[in-house]
Amino acid sequence: MKILICGLPGSGKSTLAQPLAELLNAVWLNADSVRGKYEGAPFIENGWDFSKAGRVAQATRMKYLADGIVLANKIVVADFICPTQETRELFDADFTVFMDTIKEGRYADTNAMFEKPTNCDYHVSDWFINAQDQLLPVVQRYMNLKIKGDLE
Repeated sequence: MKILICGLPGSGKSTLAQPLAELLNAVWLNADSVRGKYEGAPFIENGWDFSKAGRVAQATRMKYLADGIVLANKIVVADFICPTQETRELFDADFTVFMDTIKEGRYADTNAMFEKPTNCDYHVSDWFINAQDQLLPVVQRYMNLKIKGDLE
């Protein structure tokens, strides 16, 4: 299962993703870590900028890594901006959490490009005070899907 946590920079994606991954015994895939680890590697070509094409390239990288984790029979919780409907469709998450906790992020170009998701499974509109209260509905939905056999 691929869980995407998307939103503007500073919206709390990583703050939610890390404990959710721990709760689900999943692999946490953070876009900033991926950029830090692989940017400039000789076997990876261009697409590290923050243009539309660069965002598509990052969504492709994140999908490739997440799909590999799923093939290893693990759940992946991926957190990255994933700013457009195109990048979200490309990543192809099984479950999407939209962190809608801020009106704008710290980067004007990202703010201008960001399209609010029209179809997400869970919408966080206020910063959470108590993490388990925010995580519980996500975990319950996951467990219901698993019980119904909708998950492999």
